[in-house]
Amino acid sequence: MRLSQDPLIRHPGQTAKEAPNVKFPWKTTLAVSAVLAATVYAVAQVSSGGPMSMHGQMQQGGMMNQMHSQMMQGQGGMPGTMGQGMHGDMHHGMQGGMGMHGGMHGQQSGAFNVPAMPGQDAFGTIQEIVQILQADPTTDWSKVNIGALRQHLIDMNEVTLHAAAAERVLDNGIEIAVTGEGRTLEAIKRMVPAHVSELREIGWNAKSEDLANGVKLTVTASEAQPLAKLKALGFMGIMVQGGHHQPHHLMMAKGEFPMH
Repeated sequence: MRLSQDPLIRHPGQTAKEAPNVKFPWKTTLAVSAVLAATVYAVAQVSSGGPMSMHGQMQQGGMMNQMHSQMMQGQGGMPGTMGQGMHGDMHHGMQGGMGMHGGMHGQQSGAFNVPAMPGQDAFGTIQEIVQILQADPTTDWSKVNIGALRQHLIDMNEVTLHAAAAERVLDNGIEIAVTGEGRTLEAIKRMVPAHVSELREIGWNAKSEDLANGVKLTVTASEAQPLAKLKALGFMGIMVQGGHHQPHHLMMAKGEFPMH
């Protein structure tokens, strides 16, 4: 059996019906064009880093929402399927813009973090002392000697990192031969005897003796400083005792304390 190719079957007394056409009023067409243009412009601005701020884009998003609401309420008679499709596209577009705004805001907040470490210990110590001197209106700049403080910090670096320390445990204490060469030897002969004087002031039983290539440091054990503690501390643990280093650094910088 052959099917008729005529798309419309006419019966006697009936007229042919035309296929329904979808017509869009001019208001709808204008509104859709405006929305599409605004969306394209916003995407172009975000992609190229244009002058439009993110807040401006969000305001534009609000206008788009308003236009969308008007169209959905019937001012333009947009068909359901097309309206829903455009609504979804606009919603995802605005979400993407807000996500970019949040990311940029986070990056800008992170830019305010400032490093605290100066990068080098001696540099940081001098920086701190200079800041104290500059903040003190009574500072006598005719006596300030930052160079002397720098030389002392070099001494500390040499003794801490480059001096050799041969420790020998005694029956009632510990004996340490601190030796070195060149600049390290100079630092040893300045720092170790001076530190012995500080140890005595805080109640330690200590003494120093010159060697050809350094200084011999002897510390006798006591009830407050038992032998086990002296052995555990060793040379540098004994050298850091007392709280005189920091105030001495300030006094050196002010020219009020001789180098040691």
